[in-house]
Amino acid sequence: MTETADEADEPAPRARIFADLTPLRTSPDYRRLWFGNTVSWVGQGMTALAVSLQVYDLTGSAFSVGLIGFCSLVPLVVFGLYGGAVADTVDRRKLGLASAFGSFVLSVGLVAITVAGVERVGLLYAVVALQAVCFALNSPARSSMIARLLPAEQLPAANALNSMTSTTGGLVGPMLGGLIVGWWGYRAAYGIDAVTFTASLYAMWRLPAMLPDRGEGAAGAAKRASVMDGLRFLGTRPNLRMTFFTDMCAMVLANPRALFPVVAALWYGGDAKTTGLLVAAPALGALLGGVFSGWLGRIRRQGLAVLFAVASWGTAIAVFGLTRQLWLGLIFLALAGAADTTSMVFRNTMLQAAVPDGMRGRLQGVFIVVVAGGPRLGDFLAGSVADLVSPAVAVTGGGVACVAAVAVLALRWPRFARYDAHDPEA
Repeated sequence: MTETADEADEPAPRARIFADLTPLRTSPDYRRLWFGNTVSWVGQGMTALAVSLQVYDLTGSAFSVGLIGFCSLVPLVVFGLYGGAVADTVDRRKLGLASAFGSFVLSVGLVAITVAGVERVGLLYAVVALQAVCFALNSPARSSMIARLLPAEQLPAANALNSMTSTTGGLVGPMLGGLIVGWWGYRAAYGIDAVTFTASLYAMWRLPAMLPDRGEGAAGAAKRASVMDGLRFLGTRPNLRMTFFTDMCAMVLANPRALFPVVAALWYGGDAKTTGLLVAAPALGALLGGVFSGWLGRIRRQGLAVLFAVASWGTAIAVFGLTRQLWLGLIFLALAGAADTTSMVFRNTMLQAAVPDGMRGRLQGVFIVVVAGGPRLGDFLAGSVADLVSPAVAVTGGGVACVAAVAVLALRWPRFARYDAHDPEA
């Protein structure tokens, strides 16, 4: 039978289901960057676990381990905004290369500290803080590059692939880190992390120059890029603000991760292994959301998709709070993770497509602050409500509050639901 033109253009069934690999096939620069970042994320996941284990070995204090997160949060918030402004001023390739090299040097420094037998927790905290600075400078530069390497129609597919990078690093890295520390010690984990950074360095090295566009929205970029200019620009773009507001609804109001140890014991009669399953379930769902993301590229109403995805996250978390069977709870956490991937893909795509190139770094800097700060505020809120009332109220109430807040935002800014990917309007 002879195919018609329409039938010949129809995507294969696999492309409708699984992640769209077109960005990897069509852009060698993006392919190298994606592979380098994937390898580096796994190495960073290994180091994050190794540092936590080493701090606990040195102090025997869970509080000291918790301080690791604080040491990374402050630099991420401060330098996230600053890194975005720098990315809108200088060659983003050079900034990405310099910050990746800084992370490489810090990993080598951890190896040296361990080999020398220096047992000072303060040094580990300092390295973690400096790693966060390098990440805060690297991430806006790297994210701003994507829209320059790929056409707009490939951005959803690229962001889905990027979500798989971070999720794989969060899942595989800690598992490998635990095994390597157990077999060969901390120096081996830090050494492997240093080696993995060479993949990211090579990818950055092969990129062309990435000077910010001096066109609309980039006035004065040749001299400087002001953080305040970026915030003022965001203040005039309600659709872009909504991408941040909706994410805060999910991460602040309905983020139960701080309660997983309590939930594992009280609801499921479990232990540390049960807690590990609860932690892994959203990450696994997020990874599967990336694997089965082929349909995302065909969504035009991306704002509506974000609203639906965040509401789905809140609903899944609320139902998780009502479950008392572990297998059922894990399913709803995985569903929440998949919804989070969908939200992240479209929010990132909107930031890349609806923002002038000269502003992309600063908006990505704001994105880092929201992503870094939102979950920490969510941890505090969930823990406080659980202590004052109960874990069930904290989890289910948080999920319901998330859905309600998204509904209020959708009513307040109805244009967001009408956002059209074929005619981006910030």
